[in-house]
Amino acid sequence: MSDEVAPCTALAYLDPSYWDQRFGKEEHYEWLKDFTHFRHLLSPLLSPSISVLDVGCGNSRLGEDLLREGVAGGITCIDLSPVAVQRMRDRLAEQGTSGVDVVVADMLDMPFESESFDLVIEKGTMDALSVDIGDPWNPNPTTVDNIMKMLEGIHKVLKPDGIFVSITFGQPHFRRRFFEAPGFTWSVEWSTFGDGFHYFFYTLQKGKRSPEPSGHQDKLLAPPSINMLHEELESEDYIFRTNVEEL
Repeated sequence: MSDEVAPCTALAYLDPSYWDQRFGKEEHYEWLKDFTHFRHLLSPLLSPSISVLDVGCGNSRLGEDLLREGVAGGITCIDLSPVAVQRMRDRLAEQGTSGVDVVVADMLDMPFESESFDLVIEKGTMDALSVDIGDPWNPNPTTVDNIMKMLEGIHKVLKPDGIFVSITFGQPHFRRRFFEAPGFTWSVEWSTFGDGFHYFFYTLQKGKRSPEPSGHQDKLLAPPSINMLHEELESEDYIFRTNVEEL
């Protein structure tokens, strides 16, 4: 991350104009690591026939990664920033890449019919939405409302038995309150990946919610130790985590 795009405060992540300015300058940035770091977790969920929605794509190359994995049922990437969307369209056109549709859309009011996608992915998007949540034990009601709007929209557009993948810093102790809210029918499972940082990979399958409480232990992870890899300390993820690690 260059100083030209670094936010003055994490609250800038909630300002659409910040993203337009950033995407006008920045060619590519992968939040919470690129596909190679969680491929072992995502690939088993992929097949050639599935349709995929990437929520809050920014300038990530996850769409192209999914194409290389053989996804051919349609990949749709959405972002609120028209700058990000146009730059991704231009990049795909220059590469001669087809099979990825890039759309300007608000994740809080997605323009898709019910049961449109087999798989929905968000990577760091929910974290960005959560930067002003405040006390995680008594969260900002407006932020909670926005998170629930996002999740309700994702639940709506998922097909029966569809899967939602959330890649995030948010620990299960705080994320489950949202994922397991009444009205959602998905099961909730998670894994971790990463060195130094712990990134969480949540897998939520629609229609598979168990009536029994999850058997996972809500153990809070200790703060990252000082022997983190140098590249982790230099990345924007480190700055980002200082604001969302307890969410």
